[in-house]
Amino acid sequence: MIPEKAMRIDGVVDGFDFAEAGARMHALATRLFPICRSITGPGLRETLRILGEAAPLELTEVPSGTAVFDWVVPKEWIIREAWIKGPDGSKVVDFSESNLHVMGYSTPVKARMPLSELRPNLHSLPDQPDRIPYRSSYYKENWGFCLSDARLRSLPEGEYEVRIDSELKDGSLTYGEWLLPGAREEEVLIFAHACHPSLANDNLSGLGVASELAAMLRRCERIYTYRFVFAPTVIGPITWLARNEAKTGRIRHGLVLALLGDAGHPTYKRSRRGNAPIDRAMAHVLARRGGPHVVKDFSPYGYDERQFCSPGFDLPVGCLMRSANGTFPEYHNSGDNLEFLKPASLADSLRICAQALSVLEGDGIYVNQNPKCEPRLGKRGIYDGLKGKPNLGDTELALLWVLNYSDGKHGLSEIAERAGIAFGDIRKAADLLEGCGLLKRSEIDNRRE
Repeated sequence: MIPEKAMRIDGVVDGFDFAEAGARMHALATRLFPICRSITGPGLRETLRILGEAAPLELTEVPSGTAVFDWVVPKEWIIREAWIKGPDGSKVVDFSESNLHVMGYSTPVKARMPLSELRPNLHSLPDQPDRIPYRSSYYKENWGFCLSDARLRSLPEGEYEVRIDSELKDGSLTYGEWLLPGAREEEVLIFAHACHPSLANDNLSGLGVASELAAMLRRCERIYTYRFVFAPTVIGPITWLARNEAKTGRIRHGLVLALLGDAGHPTYKRSRRGNAPIDRAMAHVLARRGGPHVVKDFSPYGYDERQFCSPGFDLPVGCLMRSANGTFPEYHNSGDNLEFLKPASLADSLRICAQALSVLEGDGIYVNQNPKCEPRLGKRGIYDGLKGKPNLGDTELALLWVLNYSDGKHGLSEIAERAGIAFGDIRKAADLLEGCGLLKRSEIDNRRE
């Protein structure tokens, strides 16, 4: 189950080359960027196939028309080519140049029409005239093209030839998952959406960080079982939850990963519960990391955490981003390209995830076996004492905090938060105290979320 000579995740994190991982994630994004992804179809499957080269993904196909709670799995969309020819016969918009040029799920079109008739089906960004917007119409049959506003304003009057060689047919929705067993059946869910076409930050960054995180965890001794799910946004998690409702009781922690490669500072959105262990772990890691960051409360808008946190499930799933959705000019347009994606930001996002999982893996409830006054630590060789020092170091102070709050009601992560000491130091203190018989791990968790 666990590789021979594997170590705890905190040990792996300490020796991990995050810069190399950042370069690998950017290289993966470069490979995936040209693929025309959508919520169904060949582009989604090709993306999952490539992700499966690093981890043995189990692919599930859910037929079109399948009822999933209040939704229905849509028809499968296939696109082969799309273009607009101007009055002089030259192509003024061409899907082969950018797959953002076609509105997602466009129905087939083969027609000639004047510019006045074509214009309602052309989408641009007047406030960003050189960028191509990302648009889709998944659940209402429609067609359209996206182009820069500068190009749109340059189009002359006259007759245009329009061609969208696409197909909407009964097929299936595809999602991939990888289960990485741990010592316990309780699970940590990691989710990333895999459906956006040629958007590097809003799609590929989450896939890259999740893939690297899976590779890292594969090398670790694991307490929890980890379930990685790659699926199209909205309909993907809804479909997964509908088919796996019986498994959701095992999910103890979860993260949705998105927008992790831009140069902005980290943003963590709490789960609907607001005080779940993953919420505390992320807040602790970001506070100790230094530098600007945001921890914000849950709202039912954003990424797919809102499906996992819907009231019928209320799973402890938060969302890690850098610049939040809709807050940066490159959001959902051609500015979200490979240059916008920073290897250093991907690496930093991976580090934050790994450190938060280290907190979850290392957390626990302990009981002080000598609770009446402080035990003598010096005679046990684990305490240096004051010896004229004006202040205790974090390691020695951590011993006192762990002893005082190990009453069977406070976990190590809560002790770290109260003490203002890094979780790693608190965990080391607990290991030392357990090793000399002063602490015993409790099998009962009396904490209330």
